[in-house]
Amino acid sequence: MTETSVPPPVAATRPHSFTHHGITVEDPWAWLRAPGYPAPVEDRDVLDYLETENAYFESVMAPLKPLAETLFTEMRGRIKEDDATVPQKDGNWLYWSDFEQGGEYRRWWRKPVGGGEDQLILDEPKLAEGKEYFRLGALSISPDGKLLAYAIDDNGSERFVARVKDLETGELLPDTIPGTLSELIWTADSKGFLYALVNEHWRTDRIRWHKLGEPVESDVELYHEADDGYRVGVGETQSRRYLILSTGDHVTSEIRLVPADNPAADPILVAPRQTGREYDVEEHDDTLFIHTNDTHTNWRLVTAPIANPTEWTELIAPSDHFYMTGIDIFADFFVVEGREDGLDQVELHWYDGRPPRRLQFPEASYVAGVGDNPEYAIQTLRLGYESMVTPGTVFDYHIAEDRLETLKVQEIPSGYDASKYATERLKITARDGTEVPVSIVYPAGFPKDGSGKLYLYAYGAYGHAIPPGFSTSRMSFLDRGMAFAIAHIRGGDDLGQQWYLDGKLEKRTNTFTDFVDVAKGLIDLGFTSAGNIAIAGRSAGGELMGAVVNSDPELWGAVIADVPFVDVLNTMLDETLPLTPGEWPEWGNPIEDKAAFELIRSYSPYDNVEAQDYPPLFISGGLNDPRVTYWEPAKWAARLRATKTDDNVLLLKTNMGAGHGGKSGRWESLREAADEMAFVLWQLGLAD
Repeated sequence: MTETSVPPPVAATRPHSFTHHGITVEDPWAWLRAPGYPAPVEDRDVLDYLETENAYFESVMAPLKPLAETLFTEMRGRIKEDDATVPQKDGNWLYWSDFEQGGEYRRWWRKPVGGGEDQLILDEPKLAEGKEYFRLGALSISPDGKLLAYAIDDNGSERFVARVKDLETGELLPDTIPGTLSELIWTADSKGFLYALVNEHWRTDRIRWHKLGEPVESDVELYHEADDGYRVGVGETQSRRYLILSTGDHVTSEIRLVPADNPAADPILVAPRQTGREYDVEEHDDTLFIHTNDTHTNWRLVTAPIANPTEWTELIAPSDHFYMTGIDIFADFFVVEGREDGLDQVELHWYDGRPPRRLQFPEASYVAGVGDNPEYAIQTLRLGYESMVTPGTVFDYHIAEDRLETLKVQEIPSGYDASKYATERLKITARDGTEVPVSIVYPAGFPKDGSGKLYLYAYGAYGHAIPPGFSTSRMSFLDRGMAFAIAHIRGGDDLGQQWYLDGKLEKRTNTFTDFVDVAKGLIDLGFTSAGNIAIAGRSAGGELMGAVVNSDPELWGAVIADVPFVDVLNTMLDETLPLTPGEWPEWGNPIEDKAAFELIRSYSPYDNVEAQDYPPLFISGGLNDPRVTYWEPAKWAARLRATKTDDNVLLLKTNMGAGHGGKSGRWESLREAADEMAFVLWQLGLAD
């Protein structure tokens, strides 16, 4: 451990307990939740503790600053500083975005399709001037091309302020809407837009229609969701004929449509909510295309006349092998996206019944999908592609010619030679016999005799798959001889929705045991050994980190837990928190269900800290984080410090002016990544 004159902080304990289902739980660090939440934290005791932890973090990391600066320079050198996206046509304009040399934030541009000067339509660097945090949320051009609606968050709380800019004059309109958290979807006449508003508990429960020039107080409420567990959202069909009013939780959805040229019309309810049934909707020539999991966990595609939306006719039956993840509707064809054996697939289908066409990609393991295609009538389809060894690539697929045209390959200014790296897709058998996929990349010549160092990443929740994509930052590990692996554990939907279902609720612990078994399998295959594995997870992936350091601490040489969801029991018992009611379908409701209470209590990382040795830990949080509140990592760090029996370093860093995503801006966020990477290299003995 490095020398530091600052002692590890010790958080005070204050007696506190609660009882549910006849079980009493002691929580002596409950005071770290400042009173008055979600009001800004003003409690001096809380702020003093977080600032003391931050001072300790800076003191311990100080000797690693030269290494972190080297890593930052390396990672920055792999990023094209003045990079730009490939222009895409939408109506009479070509749209794209870019970064200035050295810029933290994007600039948004357009120019006439027929030729003319570039027009800067939104300047993020200017909007971010003087702000510690800045994030652009929604960005939407009006149908007539004259107005831009956008929303920004300047403190990390994810309560966005919506504004409107006149693109002909460059002036901002007086219309200002605070507290939005959604897309901004224009009506057909370009005289207003739809948005979703958060309530005091940070729950999007209202969809409103704002008419330009009118007071926000008079905005028309098109839908209000009464169920605290549901969240609303807005969208539009690809044809832009209909606006989409959606609501749902993690397992159930309900959608209404209103004409884009008449939002005041009676909404068309596609199908009433039915617990456990999810669906999404597109439209083509007055026919609804409904993608749903009503009969199979791998989903199917049905159609219905818009005049009778509940009259469903199956168009594409569900498959045991192909997981249909979504559809994209265009004037002359539609696209079905999905995964087969965990690998992305893109299929074109025609309305006239011609045989579908599945696109072919060159590698055995990759990430591919439909990109930005704003128009309805198109002859080329924009696609994205990458793999663990292939930089991000933008294609246009010419449909008539069945031909891929490469438009852009991610440029790496400092150079890149794919032959220096190798990638594999492995299957490791978990303790219950389930085969868990693992994507791994490593430098050519990597030893498989157990002497290697390995970085293992996973998420494993909400049906969110971690794709085996490309990363320039990752190369700083690879170039120091490390391997990098992604464990596609249950809880994600990497192998289909059943893979997700097998890692949630009463099956939640499969996620944790899968991760441990993958690590042990990689040891058995010679990729590494116990103590030489760095692991990382974020948010719900941070919960994973907390669970596996409790269960198998001896395996890990370093742990990165970013904004970790570790105080699971307390959070799921607190229905006043923003996300809790909507999270019960994912984790269970311990308020009403004793079995859920006991299960969550059995794995909640904070509640299961033991008097044992723990690996070195790097924990982060955000004071303004509405998703994983700052006190979760703070309480966990405090309990670990008071309980663990080792001298391994434990760091807690709280971003005092940011939220769930950490610092904003591409360089500031890269500096945070460099600190974490330096910590890992230090603990694995690779810091020199």
